[in-house]
Amino acid sequence: LMNAAVAQDVKPAQIAQHCDSVSLCFSKGLGAPAGAVLAGCREFVAEAWRMRKLLGGGMRQVGVLAAAAHLGLQHAEVALRRDHDNARRFAEGTSGPLPPAGIHVLDSPLWSINLAAVETNIVMVDVQGAWPSPAELCDRLHAVSEEEVDEIGQAVSVLLLPWLAQTVHAVWHHNISARDTELARRKLEFVARKCQE
Repeated sequence: LMNAAVAQDVKPAQIAQHCDSVSLCFSKGLGAPAGAVLAGCREFVAEAWRMRKLLGGGMRQVGVLAAAAHLGLQHAEVALRRDHDNARRFAEGTSGPLPPAGIHVLDSPLWSINLAAVETNIVMVDVQGAWPSPAELCDRLHAVSEEEVDEIGQAVSVLLLPWLAQTVHAVWHHNISARDTELARRKLEFVARKCQE
């Protein structure tokens, strides 16, 4: 909800007005360690409250978590725009004095990206051909080799998720910096070259 609102430059309420219920998680993109909120009609929230208690849910003295969630909401627009920018930078390349460095610019036969679909903090990478599979690509991005450390200058372990039969799902959140994004891009370039060899 918050990523969509920031990407469309509208208030979250403008999107949520079309929903019967809304759930919002305060972790990851908003940077809180935990917490979520559920909104809906009075009967729906009362039933959700009852089910939560029935299943043993509930916490006490959660003011510190509420404070972190409140802080995350106050800084949501800036933080989420940064995540969106990092995802875009990863996909298409950097702007400014440096040459383009995004994975789209690398023009590898192993993957393709629909740049028009990179609207928020999510990049979907379509893996081409039978090898490497999305799962194998993710495994290689996660593993670290001495050769990679020599080339990149440090160990880089990238956690991506095989999403569909031929798709890898990459998501940016509060703890991923522009530097992390560049290192992930360099790791992907290294892995692609190794796969082609």
